[in-house]
Amino acid sequence: MLSKLFAGVLAAGGLGLCLAQAAEKPNILWIVAEDINPHLGCYGDTNATTPNLDRFAAQALRYRTCWSAAPVCAPARTALISGVYPTSTGAEHMRSLVPAPATLRPYPQLLRDQGYYCVNNSKQDYNLEFAGKLWDESSGKAHYRNRQPGQPFFAAFNIELTHESRIRKRPHTLSHDPGSMRLPAYHPDTPEVRHDWAQYYDNITAMDAVFGQRLKELDEAGLGEDTIVFFYGDNGGGMPRSKRWLYDSGLRVPLIIRVPQKFKHLAPADFKPGAETGRLVSFVDFAPTLLSLAGAPPPAWMQGEAFMGGHPAPARKYLFGFRGRMDERFDMVRSARNDRYVYIRNYLPHLVYGRHLDYMFQTPTTRVWKELYDQGKLEPPQTLFWQTKPPEELYDSEADPDEVRNLAGSPRVERVLAELRGALREHLMKTRDLGFLTETEMHRRAGNRPPFELTQDGKAYPFAEVLEMAEMASALAPDSLSALKKGLRHKDSAVRYWAAAGILMRGSNAVSNARSELKAALQDESPSVGITAAHALGRFGSEEELALALAVLVRYAPPEKNGEQTALLAVDAIDALGGRGARAREQLKTMALRDPAAPERGSGYVERIVSGW
Repeated sequence: MLSKLFAGVLAAGGLGLCLAQAAEKPNILWIVAEDINPHLGCYGDTNATTPNLDRFAAQALRYRTCWSAAPVCAPARTALISGVYPTSTGAEHMRSLVPAPATLRPYPQLLRDQGYYCVNNSKQDYNLEFAGKLWDESSGKAHYRNRQPGQPFFAAFNIELTHESRIRKRPHTLSHDPGSMRLPAYHPDTPEVRHDWAQYYDNITAMDAVFGQRLKELDEAGLGEDTIVFFYGDNGGGMPRSKRWLYDSGLRVPLIIRVPQKFKHLAPADFKPGAETGRLVSFVDFAPTLLSLAGAPPPAWMQGEAFMGGHPAPARKYLFGFRGRMDERFDMVRSARNDRYVYIRNYLPHLVYGRHLDYMFQTPTTRVWKELYDQGKLEPPQTLFWQTKPPEELYDSEADPDEVRNLAGSPRVERVLAELRGALREHLMKTRDLGFLTETEMHRRAGNRPPFELTQDGKAYPFAEVLEMAEMASALAPDSLSALKKGLRHKDSAVRYWAAAGILMRGSNAVSNARSELKAALQDESPSVGITAAHALGRFGSEEELALALAVLVRYAPPEKNGEQTALLAVDAIDALGGRGARAREQLKTMALRDPAAPERGSGYVERIVSGW
């Protein structure tokens, strides 16, 4: 056996080379573009003008299907830095900033343990608050050139030129022809939409130039042959119905990796310059992959799987995505994907897709799209974004790349639907998804503990029972009303919340049938249960029940008194009542709109809703 080993070493170029490879660690460079799908020439997009990335891809491996796990930046970056799904750490909601447990260490700290100099230039924007120093440098001036001589580096450079906000920046002289843009089937064909798409591609070209400068800088420093280079996007494209939604347009990003010859032993098994791989990759896989490249086995607590390096895992069969609160608006959606089909499970199907988000409505496409819908000038599939959701969606990404033909009810894909439904449920059980608790309920249960610890505590979080009620509530089956009414008396408040939500989802008849149970729930010790019961009675109850409901909502609405999460849940319910909530809106006009204890970037969401009243 020993002689065979030495023979293999000699065949590979000698014992000295083998030992040198084992001792030397690669530099790792990440170049990250914001808010883009694989709209690049090397991915076959004829609208794209990306000469630098196209040349890079000819030397690298291109991943066909990489999902960012979350369709918006902060939770997506949280998945990247931790190797753990934010749905397990309580960090799924936009700008929520929850404490991480001491045992969960971010990859910069773990790489620094391996001798790496770690720099970030410059965006952080994580939803987890870690103990200790993360980076050797993190600023607009951070650079790998500041390391010690001979020290390996990890460096991340973020390019903001493609961010959603740059699509709507005016004035802008277009380089790409608006008339040549291929519009997705869900967008109306208007001058505003065509301009936004053309500007999106202009921004990609500008980003490509910066990417080329970063590569040139690396090569001029004589580091190209010592550095593994990743290029990827941080979440889906910045156009409406891309970023923030769990379609490929919201989750699928470009991922291109170049491995120099001296580190080919760390490349993926299917690495070939200029090739494309069908291996599925998730953002939770990046942190364990970095450690694998550095020569260290990923820690057992990481939920991701290394896809290259010295400790690769078998290829995954599925990718998983999540959507929680997006800025000031709540939602609860989960998704799963295999190599062809995308499955989406909507747990709050009574909410329309395109709820009003202040930030999203600053984009001209969003405004004109909604105006045309309100004027009755659109036909499906352009109407769907402004309507309520089905409990389940299933799309064939090959035959229907715009994902507008929901196959969930089609007999020909029953097996695919069952497969992905089962894969998602297994994933939820394995990760003990904290998103089935409202933010208020999660923090209430966690107390002073990091929310992640709830996933390890079956008594504090009886997940199977909560999931069962959430699935029943959101399936919208009419014969489950009696079980939902019974659920309002369950000992666990999360089960009671989903029971109340399920009655709300079913509308007027269900609320009328359960009015006595909902009235009792107004006094529930859990704010989430009381607010949801008030929402149901406020929307569908009698004038007397409306008065009772508004009293509850007004009590919970002040953020200074109740905290940002509870207040936002109450204010969102008042907003959803429309004219029926007018009295409550009048009462709340003079309240303080900020929670002084909330994270700085997450403390203005109540104000955003109230300012629209």
